Amino acid sequence: MEEYNPGDEVVFNADEATNLIKECIEGVIGGTDYNQSKVNQWTASIVEHCLTHLVKQGRSFKYIVNCSVMQKSGAGLHTANSCYWDTATDGSCTVRWENRTMYCVVSAFAVAL
Repeated sequence: MEEYNPGDEVVFNADEATNLIKECIEGVIGGTDYNQSKVNQWTASIVEHCLTHLVKQGRSFKYIVNCSVMQKSGAGLHTANSCYWDTATDGSCTVRWENRTMYCVVSAFAVAL
């Protein structure tokens, strides 16, 4: 069993997570055009890649990742998140990515164990 060290406080780094998520999105749909038949595959793949990379960091968090892909058509899209947690350790980030044919919005939540 690990000894608890107050100096080893776990804090979610939103900037690091944002960069990681952007890389995951680019890796899955970066150079492609919107294709309705691939959206389910893309969203599942983006979520899995994000979770895998977040967990690989070895920090003591439970992660929740949500992904939405929407075709650019001039329609509006509004999203909101709200959390009740320990703001000293827990955190979240939302990444909005787009290319000429689609939007992708990924939200990641990290809750300290």
